[in-house]
Amino acid sequence: MTDPGHARPAVDPHVVPAPWVTTTDVVLVGGGIMSATLGTLLSELQPNWSITVLESLDSIAQESSDAWNNAGTGHAALCELNYTPQRPDGSIDVSKALQVNEWFQLSRQLWSSLVDSGRLADPGQFLRPIPHLSLVFGDDVDYLRKRHEALAPHPLFQGMEFSTDPSTLADWMPLVMKGRDPGAPVAATRAEGGTDVNFGQLTRLLFDELTARGTDLRLGQRVTELRRLENGNWGVLAEDTRTGRKTLVSAPFVFLGSGGGALPLLQSSGIPEARGFGGFPVSGQFLRCTDPAIIEQHHAKVYGKAAVGAPPMSVPHLDTRWVDGAPSLLFGPYAGFSPKFLKNGSIFDLPASVRGNNLAPMLDVARGNLDLIKYLVGEVAQTSSGRLGALREFVPTAQSGDWELITAGQRVQIIKKGADGKGTLQFGTEVVSAADGSIAALLGASPGASSAVDIMFTVLRRCFPGRMDAWTSRLTELVPSFGRTLDDDPKLLAELTDWSDRTLQLRSAQTVA
Repeated sequence: MTDPGHARPAVDPHVVPAPWVTTTDVVLVGGGIMSATLGTLLSELQPNWSITVLESLDSIAQESSDAWNNAGTGHAALCELNYTPQRPDGSIDVSKALQVNEWFQLSRQLWSSLVDSGRLADPGQFLRPIPHLSLVFGDDVDYLRKRHEALAPHPLFQGMEFSTDPSTLADWMPLVMKGRDPGAPVAATRAEGGTDVNFGQLTRLLFDELTARGTDLRLGQRVTELRRLENGNWGVLAEDTRTGRKTLVSAPFVFLGSGGGALPLLQSSGIPEARGFGGFPVSGQFLRCTDPAIIEQHHAKVYGKAAVGAPPMSVPHLDTRWVDGAPSLLFGPYAGFSPKFLKNGSIFDLPASVRGNNLAPMLDVARGNLDLIKYLVGEVAQTSSGRLGALREFVPTAQSGDWELITAGQRVQIIKKGADGKGTLQFGTEVVSAADGSIAALLGASPGASSAVDIMFTVLRRCFPGRMDAWTSRLTELVPSFGRTLDDDPKLLAELTDWSDRTLQLRSAQTVA
């Protein structure tokens, strides 16, 4: 790619008047956790580079990074059963769980380093200790036992407990066990080392520090087009959502971290690597508890098994979260369908994303995912009594008057061509970048924010390969396990966990219950 800090583009007078053209080294599109994380890393690695952030809304972290819009927070695969599928022979595949946990450890380490250096002042504003539990019923008890047996030997999952004893389960999750049929088979695992992460607040803190260091954060700037300028740099065309005035920001490197909004912008860039990609939007809703007395009875993240055909983000969970310094309790999500790619997007987002090069893969996905479509239709048609019935599987004593329905964020699942040439629906995240490394976009959803640091490492490797050797020393200072596998090094894992726990002020969940 053209190296930031060297090439300076000539003004393109055909786009906007010259006074409204600015030049920067890096443009980050989107004011969420992904842009905040990449901006933080680049500011540490190249403090002389200028960074401009373009966010379409009037404040940052209002889409998928917002605490009320996340399907889950603090993903470490401690309790999310979709990361440990059962093989046809009955054994449990834990490879994805190990990977996701490793990714979350990288995030913890970066946050710890930022706290140590004073760039993040009070980790309690965005991070809290909370047990992570998996909960199953009936025939799934055997599955959970096998899962525990498969994970327990791994250092990353050391200390995870399994139980079918009603009294033990009542101690772990009293609200879940209260009023339950004592004869019904129930099992759970508990990992006390889990956390709740308010990624919206973390994003705001990171941007506060970035702007204090000179990052140009521009709110109310909707990016409408990307185009190559004559010198090879990118011209990022943005429109002020209040005045309609158009500006052009020119930079040798652009990152599209705008959630579902990244796909149409990636298509606008015209890079060949974007061909064939499509998006399948899925919306969500939660039931939020309104009774403080009920909220006080639950202190855990309790995850169950997803329904057949449900996307991973729709794994049901009863979730304690801290928002604005106070505990809250949510259950869901209830999946739905909307053609919008962002919560604040347009109903024309999905049809506008259809191109000649992605139509066939999108049709393949429609034909090959009838279970998913059937599931979404059922969710959209679900009545309030149906939602209450789903809640009562987790909280038998739940009353409708104690819960309110809220709308969560939008997720856009990736559609791409598989190895067989047919379109496939991907439920993870994927970095799509130009061959010259001048532009990168993040597509997809789960595990999302929790793996932001690892995803941004991928962006750095893809887009700045010539700088990685020079950056490795600083990256290892920021994230000590960079380039290493903690599950293979129990001693290093123990040292870093102790450091991270102390630095991030994480205590035993028992002391804050």
